[in-house]
Order: sequence, then structure tokens, then C-alpha cells
Amino acid sequence: MDVEQLFDASYQRVLSDSAGGQDFFDAFYRRFIASSDEVAAKFRHTDMARQQAMLKKAFYRLLSFFASSETDYYLERIAVVHDRRHLDIRPALYDLWLESLIDTVRAFDPCFDADVELAWRLVMAPGIVFMTFHHGRGPTTPGA
Repeated sequence: MDVEQLFDASYQRVLSDSAGGQDFFDAFYRRFIASSDEVAAKFRHTDMARQQAMLKKAFYRLLSFFASSETDYYLERIAVVHDRRHLDIRPALYDLWLESLIDTVRAFDPCFDADVELAWRLVMAPGIVFMTFHHGRGPTTPGA
């Protein structure tokens, strides 16, 4: 199984239904926000168009991180923004994020099966671990 190929093909399918995948991202955020009162509160004053654009970029960064095990400025910056001192996105919320994402992929990808689900989970897992690891640590400093 080529995880990257399965993920890429599925990602293209879920985005193909509308310009830029608007329906997919709308559905994902509806699911995610409905997943808990805490998540709903975190998004109460969020510009959702901007949030969706950032998530589109994040998918490619997460795939790159999965493939290379190397972070970049964008992923490191997202970790800081989500850490305890800023947005305080608790590690448990990433489970809700991932399950909302998988449920949305299931609804939008006509070829969804166990292999596609596993590909999405494997691609997202290193990034989620990175984010949760940095939640309480803040920015890293060389030599620390």
C-alpha cells in the first residue's frame, strides 16, 4: 500500500465536488464544531474562510511532515499558535479533529475504504503528535 498515493488520490476526490473543496471543508468544520461544546467555543469568533484556507495548506504540510519527518516554519508556527499559552488546543481535541475529518472523508470520497481511512490516519498522525507534544512546551530553542 502506497500511503501517500492513497491519501493524494482521496484528497483530490474529496476536493473535486466544488471549487477548492468548499463543500468538504464546510462539512468538516460543521462536524468538528458540533463534536463538543469546547470546540464550538474555540471557533465562536473565527473567520471560517480564513480557517479553511489554513487547513488546506496544513494538509500539504502534514503530508510533507509524514513523508520527510522534517518540520518547517509553517508547522512550527501552527504548533505555537495552538499551544497552551495561545489558543490552548488541548491534546484531546485532536482526537475529535481526526474523527471529524475521517467522517467527512467517508462522506465525500466515493472510493473510501479501510485503506483510504488508514492512509488519512497515517498521514495526519505525525502532525497530530507534533502538535500535542508542543502543547505544553512552547517554542523550542536550539540546544535546550
